[in-house]
Amino acid sequence: MTVNFEVAEGVGTIRLDRPPMNALDVATQDRLYELAAEATRRDDVRAVVIWGGEKVFAAGADIKEMQVMDHAAMIERAKALQDSFTAVARIPKPVVAAVTGYALGGGCELALCADFRIAADNAKLGQPEILLGLIPGAGGTQRLARLVGPSKAKDLIFTGRQVRADEALSIGLVDRVVPAAEVYGQAHAWAARLAAGPAIALRAAKEAVDAGLETDIDTGLTIERSWFAGLFATEDRETGMRSFVEEGPGKAKFR
Repeated sequence: MTVNFEVAEGVGTIRLDRPPMNALDVATQDRLYELAAEATRRDDVRAVVIWGGEKVFAAGADIKEMQVMDHAAMIERAKALQDSFTAVARIPKPVVAAVTGYALGGGCELALCADFRIAADNAKLGQPEILLGLIPGAGGTQRLARLVGPSKAKDLIFTGRQVRADEALSIGLVDRVVPAAEVYGQAHAWAARLAAGPAIALRAAKEAVDAGLETDIDTGLTIERSWFAGLFATEDRETGMRSFVEEGPGKAKFR
């Protein structure tokens, strides 16, 4: 398999495994779609880490595979490509990308599908598609602009340049930079912490933020209000409030 899935402590790790550079060929894209659906479905998965291994996250698409595709073939494939990444972005649980080495093209776009990005101090990220006479096709023009703003996104997309971890941190492309040896451990710890939290409330928070960003503020507030009120029907809300009253904040143990 080009992508593997393991679960420990409520955290599912989606591990890219296509040496040497984790190039995202069609089979890998399809496998990501399947595993995103599995992570969504499984009750024992409360949070997710996307990980490419110690050396590289993903250095982009499989260019040799794409080179033989004509216009008609890519019209047929482009939606499946986007759907595989969107499936990761829509996992209704916290998702963190553990980025080492290169995260370029589709690799950068995959990292953009996470809720939080922890990068190694040796990481390099970018959208170099323009150097091939293309543009990002797996969500890069949309998710990158929403994350770092249109001006910075256009800089990266128009030039195709790579940014090192420190610049990626300064523009908001990643959220934390750590030594390479600590990337997966810190990503797993972040995910495990959230895996112990109230699952339905975390799902509600993620959907409210993500869906709200796609619409006007009044509609976003309606989404928030519906989830907020709905959570009063959950056991986790009862547990959290009872614990707060009896023990103080931050001590609730959610089932």
